[in-house]
Amino acid sequence: MGNSSKLSLVLIGLILGASLVACDDGRAGAQDAVKQLASAVSALDVGAVAFEGKDSGAANDQLKEVFKALAPAKPSVQAGELKLDSGTATVPLDYSWNIGTEQWKYTVSAQLKKSGDKWLTVWNPAVLVPGLADGEVLSSSNETPQRAAILGAGDVPLVTYRPVVNVGIDKPQLGGADAADSATKLARLVGVDPAAYATQVAAAGPEAFVAAITLREDGTRTITDGQISAIPGGRAIKDMLPLAPTRTFARALLGAAAEVSAEQIEKSGGVLKAGDTTGTGGLQQQYDAQLRGTDGIVVRAQKAGLTAEEIKAASPDPRRVLFRVEIKAGTPLKTTLDPKLQQLAEDVLGKVGPASAIVALRPSSGAVLAAASGPGSNGYDTAMLGQYAPGSIFKMVDSLAMFRNGMTPDSTVDCPATLTVDGRTFKNAEGYPASSLGSVTLRDAFAHSCNTAFINARDKVSQAQLESAATSLGVAVEAPSLGAAAFLGSVPGAAEGTEHAASMIGQGKVLLSPLSAAVMAGSVAKGAPVSAQLVLNPNAGTTPGTPSAAPTTAASTTAGSTPPGDAPASSAPAPAKTAGTPVTAAEAASLADMMRAVVTSGHAGFLASVPGAPVGAKTGTAEFGKDNPPKTHAWIVAVHGDLAVAVFVEEGGLGATVSGPLLKEFLTAAG
Repeated sequence: MGNSSKLSLVLIGLILGASLVACDDGRAGAQDAVKQLASAVSALDVGAVAFEGKDSGAANDQLKEVFKALAPAKPSVQAGELKLDSGTATVPLDYSWNIGTEQWKYTVSAQLKKSGDKWLTVWNPAVLVPGLADGEVLSSSNETPQRAAILGAGDVPLVTYRPVVNVGIDKPQLGGADAADSATKLARLVGVDPAAYATQVAAAGPEAFVAAITLREDGTRTITDGQISAIPGGRAIKDMLPLAPTRTFARALLGAAAEVSAEQIEKSGGVLKAGDTTGTGGLQQQYDAQLRGTDGIVVRAQKAGLTAEEIKAASPDPRRVLFRVEIKAGTPLKTTLDPKLQQLAEDVLGKVGPASAIVALRPSSGAVLAAASGPGSNGYDTAMLGQYAPGSIFKMVDSLAMFRNGMTPDSTVDCPATLTVDGRTFKNAEGYPASSLGSVTLRDAFAHSCNTAFINARDKVSQAQLESAATSLGVAVEAPSLGAAAFLGSVPGAAEGTEHAASMIGQGKVLLSPLSAAVMAGSVAKGAPVSAQLVLNPNAGTTPGTPSAAPTTAASTTAGSTPPGDAPASSAPAPAKTAGTPVTAAEAASLADMMRAVVTSGHAGFLASVPGAPVGAKTGTAEFGKDNPPKTHAWIVAVHGDLAVAVFVEEGGLGATVSGPLLKEFLTAAG
């Protein structure tokens, strides 16, 4: 190649290079600076951003002060299309904040100037919020809606706002008295731990009111205002709280609502804040979002340091509204609970020492009318969540399986005094009548609850047939309309030898809750499987993304409660989706015939005097534990017109003599 050719190539290269330099107008550098700015504002930290007219540290301090009221929220900031004009650039910044349940979106314009080989952001508070001036910050105020009510049958309020007094020590009113002495006296008066309360009062600030207890203002309060005010610093402050009719009314089922704790705030992921009321346990916790509603929130721009007094005195309001989230009241939770029957069930169980339960439902609709857990349950929802061997009430399932193998209530069965299976001896309950031993009708064996007769049928009734018959009666089947955490029963589909024999008398691995026992009885009254229903509007008014109703599972637990005694908290196998072979009207009529015989000729004769429709029943006594003689669960289920009831006592002796009288009292008063 000649020199002239080389020279031409050099010239071409110089020309191209010059044109490339001319095309580099600084856009790439400006875009990098904008990208850094958007990222820094998103993180609420612009300490590393280079500004014109403002020290980076001072700009960062101002940004944090401007947005302090929105903490812990941070914006998402995206840069739009950059416009370049010589040594300046403008770019839109699109902000998006999550404020409560809504998004606050706005766009501002940022300006950059080139200084040497660097692009600097021109500082202006309006780059943070449209129209924001120096010396202005944002403020945020919340308006919290009242918690919605929980309603019973006919929309009667069960949980609603009721008057209370918060009793405590108001430290500014101590008047020189010893705080520890006053705290100790008040604690003893109201029945709380004196040492713990005195420590709490000592730790509080000098202007604090330290609550010791909240008392209902419903005529049952025995501690008077005079007794409280007689203690230096003692004070009773009137308030309203969402409460059930009484302290114990359906407590395990409904749960409670109270001011949110620090732990609940932390676990809520920003949903809850100090001063909110939230649910703990039961329906209050499960449907918290529906009942709580959503706060109204107003974001304003205002002069830094503006006081509440200045705002009140000014006209017009010196603040300007930037964004508003409208307050949304919670939606009342509608349930099928009958307040009179629920209270009656609790009154009946009030004198029972061990864990206990009464569940009443309407077979025609599946509506749960009462689900009471007695005082011995210690706050656990025995009625809905208890998992217990059902004993002889499970003979209803055996009998259905036997009908399906060709038997009738008049078929003959063998009822020996004892029966040995694989080395284990089974016997009938204490006091079993000798006249009903030997060759008897299935009706008679059912009426007197002959264990050996039903175990004798084990070779003709497989474990799989038992499982199928149980689901036919609504046991261990999902209840999609229940709307509450519950144990729906568990019947294994496979068992052999003594375990299968034990299943025939409702022991082994067969487990029912009082709810599922009531469903079983109700399916007989209905002539079809009952699907229990408790909550009527489980999805109303819930916040998007917030689960409203926990799925009903085979076994689940209620927050803050522990199953007493023999009730396991572990999960049983999941219930079936639907009953495999629904009980027929004819099968149910045969079962109803035998349940009536329990009252007319069996050991539940005490129910014959219950007024109204004839009562059909089945008793059950289930052994548990390793004591000798073993402890027993006492069961009885009954149908009475369009009412099905299950009564359970955890350590109860015989079903007929322990749970039976409780059932009679309930049915007689229920009318």
